[in-house]
Amino acid sequence: MTEARPKFPVLVVDDSPVYRKLIEHALEDEAYSPLFAKNGHEALELYAKHGPPIVITDWMMPDFSGQELCERIRGDLQHQYTYIIVLTSISEKNNVVKGLAAGADDYLTKPFDPGELLARIGVGRRTIDLHREIERKNKLLEEMAHTDPLTALPNRRALEEWSGRQLRGAARHGYPLWVVHADLDSFKSINDTYGHDAGDQVLKEFAAILKEYTRASDICGRMGGDEFLLVLTHVDERHIQLTVERLREQFASKKFCFGGTNITVTASFGTCGFMGKEPPEFSTLVQQADRALYCAKRAGRNQIKIEFP
Repeated sequence: MTEARPKFPVLVVDDSPVYRKLIEHALEDEAYSPLFAKNGHEALELYAKHGPPIVITDWMMPDFSGQELCERIRGDLQHQYTYIIVLTSISEKNNVVKGLAAGADDYLTKPFDPGELLARIGVGRRTIDLHREIERKNKLLEEMAHTDPLTALPNRRALEEWSGRQLRGAARHGYPLWVVHADLDSFKSINDTYGHDAGDQVLKEFAAILKEYTRASDICGRMGGDEFLLVLTHVDERHIQLTVERLREQFASKKFCFGGTNITVTASFGTCGFMGKEPPEFSTLVQQADRALYCAKRAGRNQIKIEFP
């Protein structure tokens, strides 16, 4: 059995009880859920509360005009796109241009045919559905632009945007921020010996372990290749060493089986911190963490080096 679609909310604004009743009758057997307002102030209250995607408004109202209502709805950025239909009499045709210029999408002259009203509402619904689909796809594209496709972690762009904001917050509120730069040891040999699918499996496993150590106030991501970044906040000097050490140990203890051969893979970690009132560029901290990572590699790999602030 097909699940019924929820009714589509429509806000009707008209000081005439006759026209409100006419519109109610036109919509009662259709897939719409009408809300009714007698004036502009009632309309704005209902709009703020329910956010109906379609608004049908009379041009002349006791408190303010349909033009002003259009302008106020268009100025509300809290809701998704609203399709506005203005009702006007034949003698008020010159107001149609004003209404459209104020943000209305369509108009209907009084007295109107119920069939034409439904047809114009149908156009509005198709337009709203199209807007929602575009917004959904734009959101998906935005997520894709900020996500590493292999590991589903934030990518370099997302890391830089988030961390730049967090770094300013750390300076403003006085909490520490740490940048942990991780690099898998001898990763190229895994690809060369066991193939890229094996290398991808190692990367995804390391990403999964990173996620375990990432709280809501932190972020982890893939910089590219076998390089990852973890940004931690509100952690003191003693606990940053313990946190990164647990991460190193957990990954080093992980067993991989490729082609019947069991292997372990390790990672090296370079860490630097910031604590102060004048934040550097985030890229500067990444460079410092990279220098610490280089020291960990030179010291024999599978190690942690920290530059304390």
